Amino acid sequence: MNDSTSAPVDVILPCLDEAAALPWVLARIPSGWRAIVVDNGSRDGSAEIAADCGATVVSEPRRGFGSACHAGLSAATAEVVCFCDCDASMNPARLATVVQPLLSDSADLVLARRRPTTWGAWPLHARVGNAVLARMLRHRTGVRLRDLGPMRAARRTELVKLGITDRRSGYPLEMVVRAADDGWRIRETWVPYLPRTGRSKVTGTWRGTWDAVRDMRKVLRT
Repeated sequence: MNDSTSAPVDVILPCLDEAAALPWVLARIPSGWRAIVVDNGSRDGSAEIAADCGATVVSEPRRGFGSACHAGLSAATAEVVCFCDCDASMNPARLATVVQPLLSDSADLVLARRRPTTWGAWPLHARVGNAVLARMLRHRTGVRLRDLGPMRAARRTELVKLGITDRRSGYPLEMVVRAADDGWRIRETWVPYLPRTGRSKVTGTWRGTWDAVRDMRKVLRT
């Protein structure tokens, strides 16, 4: 991991109370890349742990997954940026595979398709919500994706130009919708999906999943 602004890739890691997972996650950032941990109001010392592990830490007091992602994108300087959860459900080392289609100029946006390593890694209600949204996305844009997960990569300058406005759970879907509308080449590559460390703030409950689906449905109606 490298906290230099000259890093070839910036990895944006939205963070809310992920102290237990952060050391494992940050130790697996590809060598020479910069980790940008966006602290979204943690109370468990996540920001301090991230800084001790060598990450660049950005504070975003406005709660919301999209707010954290936007703050990380604003702080990024590398031409290629990645997004990844920092709950240890996905190994950041796999980002090298996600970035490859960008580097070979065969894609403009690459999403990681999650393959759970255990049944409990991806709860049924979260899988159902994801499948429904993927079907709605295909109807809205014609883009066929199996997963709308958070791990992804794109070129920073082009991503900024998309002008994503959602600051809640709809941010990842709005990114895909706007990219599709702009004619981007969108690809998927699979990654293992592990049981997360700690309790999910979004997909760990039916209520959290429903709130995320509601936010994303708003995006698809615009």
